[in-house]
Amino acid sequence: MQTIARPAPILAALSILLSVAFLIMGNGLQLMLLPIRGGIEGFSSFQIGLLGSGYFFGFVLGCAFTPRMIMGVGHIRTFAALVAIASAAALGYPMALDAIIWIVLRMITGFCLAGLYLVVESWLNDQATNETRGLLISTYVTVNFTVITLGQMMVTLFQPTSFVLFSIASVLVSLAAVPIVMTRSSQPPPITVVRFRPMRMFRLSPTGTVSIFLIGLATGSFWSLAPSYASTVSGSVGDAALFMSAAVLGGAFAQLPAGKISDRVDRRKVLIALAAGCAVVGVALALTSGTPYYWLGLGAAFGAGLLPSYAIAAAHVFDFADRSDYVEISAGLLLLNGMGSTIGPMLSSVSIEIWGQQGFFVANAAIQIALIGFVGFRLSQREGLPVDEKQNFDLGTSAAVSVVGDEGAVQLSDLVVQEPT
Repeated sequence: MQTIARPAPILAALSILLSVAFLIMGNGLQLMLLPIRGGIEGFSSFQIGLLGSGYFFGFVLGCAFTPRMIMGVGHIRTFAALVAIASAAALGYPMALDAIIWIVLRMITGFCLAGLYLVVESWLNDQATNETRGLLISTYVTVNFTVITLGQMMVTLFQPTSFVLFSIASVLVSLAAVPIVMTRSSQPPPITVVRFRPMRMFRLSPTGTVSIFLIGLATGSFWSLAPSYASTVSGSVGDAALFMSAAVLGGAFAQLPAGKISDRVDRRKVLIALAAGCAVVGVALALTSGTPYYWLGLGAAFGAGLLPSYAIAAAHVFDFADRSDYVEISAGLLLLNGMGSTIGPMLSSVSIEIWGQQGFFVANAAIQIALIGFVGFRLSQREGLPVDEKQNFDLGTSAAVSVVGDEGAVQLSDLVVQEPT
């Protein structure tokens, strides 16, 4: 009997990755466009910060409630409904140039994106085997960084005051539904819901748990307020897009080297080094005037210090976890990071109100110093794990990706609250 060859895991998941590309490109354009347009419309720094906080608050709510939507109507129907809502929200901004309405729309977008990410990540986990999961999730993370950069650069295609950019964002989000709806892949198994127990995670790894929250403060501020800072300081939307792209690419290229270094030395020391680098580069950026070349280089260095830190902190938590805990820990870390990302933009926007645009880096430095202080304290309280007892760094586990729906991990877990029959 002839055996039919199975397609390569990347090819089997191609429709899912294509959907992700459209979705994140559209969201990346909005992440760049909204703070800049808000500034043009006269929104205060605090109102622009609230746009970011609204998005991440909606994201946290989406993490909590959209799993039950998926359990009720399935992955494809949930995905199609959330895409329609997110696409409509993208068109709402130029129709109502009001800060409060924009904050509500960002909350709706965050809620939808949480559910959409959950669907595609569940699908990817279902497509993967134990041997290919790391490759698939690493590819997914690479696609994330690549297309969000493309989305950010799209802000240069038209004037930010134009309706066209919002239309492009809406079209991209809408197109995300096509590959998923037309896929021949079977739907993932029914979603599971797990407990969120931050104190349990804290007892398992105080360093990792607190760091994830503090990293959320810093990264939430970055995504929410850095576009406005870059646009104001450089005086050019194009230069602002280049700055954000440099920061994202710097973070992307630093992910694996930082992870591999953390396999050989105490991950907490790597966290301290990243935080210190991010704080120092942030101070250097605060003292510059947005001149190209070296300013973009500093932006890349800032991203290299900021963006890999989630994966390093998550890997530190997983070093102390049993595989049966991975489902709860993965979902819990995402929620905790989302909570930090909700608060961070508000703190940073207050700093900007006091010190001007450089206040963004004042707040960042304060967060990084708090991170260094806590991690340094923990170094004096607990010995690091020997190298041979650590999990090898793997983006498939430590990236900001939920493994709720990873059937193998679910079967091993005694932490599942509800699993539909």
